[in-house]
Amino acid sequence: MAASSLFICTPFLLRPLSLKLRPAIKPALSSASSGPSTPALCGISQPKPIKKNPHRSGSMDGQRPSSRNRKKSSYGTSRRSILKKSFSQEQVAFTAPVPDDPIVAIIGGGMAGLICAQSLEKRGVRSAVFDTGMHGFGGRMGTRIIEPQGLVFDHAAQFFSVSDPRFAELVNGWLDTGLVREWPGLIGELEAGGHFTPLPSPPPRYIGVHGMRPLADSLAQTLPNVVRPCWISKLEPFNGRWHLSENGKNRGGFDAIVIAHNGKCANRLLASSGLPLIARQMKRLELSSIWALLAAFDDPLPIPGSRGAPPFEGAFVKGVDSLSWMANNSAKLSRSESNGTHCWTFFSTSAYGKRNKVPQENIPTVTAEKVKADMLGGVQSALGLPEGSLQKPFYIRLQLWGAALPMNSPNVPCIFDPRGRAGICGDWLLGSSMESAALSGMALANHIADYFQSGGAQPDEFAIGLHNDFQPLSGHDIGQFPGLESEKQTEDIRDRELVT
Repeated sequence: MAASSLFICTPFLLRPLSLKLRPAIKPALSSASSGPSTPALCGISQPKPIKKNPHRSGSMDGQRPSSRNRKKSSYGTSRRSILKKSFSQEQVAFTAPVPDDPIVAIIGGGMAGLICAQSLEKRGVRSAVFDTGMHGFGGRMGTRIIEPQGLVFDHAAQFFSVSDPRFAELVNGWLDTGLVREWPGLIGELEAGGHFTPLPSPPPRYIGVHGMRPLADSLAQTLPNVVRPCWISKLEPFNGRWHLSENGKNRGGFDAIVIAHNGKCANRLLASSGLPLIARQMKRLELSSIWALLAAFDDPLPIPGSRGAPPFEGAFVKGVDSLSWMANNSAKLSRSESNGTHCWTFFSTSAYGKRNKVPQENIPTVTAEKVKADMLGGVQSALGLPEGSLQKPFYIRLQLWGAALPMNSPNVPCIFDPRGRAGICGDWLLGSSMESAALSGMALANHIADYFQSGGAQPDEFAIGLHNDFQPLSGHDIGQFPGLESEKQTEDIRDRELVT
């Protein structure tokens, strides 16, 4: 998903390495240099630590610009600035020296933002993460728990796969600490009418042990500076730093900024920031809309079998306009089975989401009722049940992911404007997955650390992704999963490889 993740990685940029996590992955990683090569992310090789200045204050706060002192200096501690007219706003170019102990503001606490912060810490660069989540971190890594019944739903990212050794190393650590585990449940394709076909020889699939959001919250707990919920509403360059505010409240001054979210809010934030090149690239991103329906049933759904195999736990639905995915959270997470409930997550197709899109903050009742009926009707059709025979759920909740998944990509691991000391990371830069989100966060962190290490003397050498063209993305409506293709998709990929 749609909803870093609903979601997944770009097959034409990161070729699957057929890595087997646990126990085989550690030996594979230890000899990664002799294995298959993978594209190098910007600044990700041979990391160098940043030398800290012990005399520099650790406070994130900086003086907020005022109408009086703003007239004296626009940008740069030297009171010199370069303003270049570009597109619809002025391009800010900092001329102040890079400090010895810089601090970076990361706006967005999804997979990309959290991994970016972790990677900066490893390079000796301080950061602060600001996230809007009311219930927790994670962005698309959403899990909803309904009490007192104890109902659990992954209502965004459903699972993830691994194809890159850098992401595999992260996942190995999560396995060791019990944050994730392999999902052995049967998944496949479900054709309208109840015709189920398991996916052939799928790679290992991983899920959060208690859902996706607890994984994100655990990542956030390892970071020294996180602020949630916080909706950064303004970015203002002043005196050589970026000053952030939340509806007039000062949130501190920073030496660089990272935008780790997208959609209307990110576009609004960048519209008058002084970063026209970054703003232009963000505006070129196209996002799908997908409806998520959470439903809990008293009795098991009549799942069609396949050659004596156990009932499927997840299925990519084909031939049903209102449905693209269905998953049994109770079986997957093994938390709701004991109380006899059966919790399912259903996702619409992106085409259906587009036709029925409304403001997600204020969904009209008539639209909500129509979508519920259409999606439950889609479940009935997909399972091949007689009309009107699907049992009524005792709990149901509808959510619209208005900015669900990227539909195009610049195929670059990160975007960085060295003159404005600002960057972007996110799954959409490489594809649409938790893996691509993590790789993007790593790439930008190392790129920024290298930029700081250089002292910023030759900024143009660190510009990346500011002019890349976008290309359409392909994959499932709920994202890309490296190595998880049907037989037909595998044949198509082989045909393309033979031609090229």
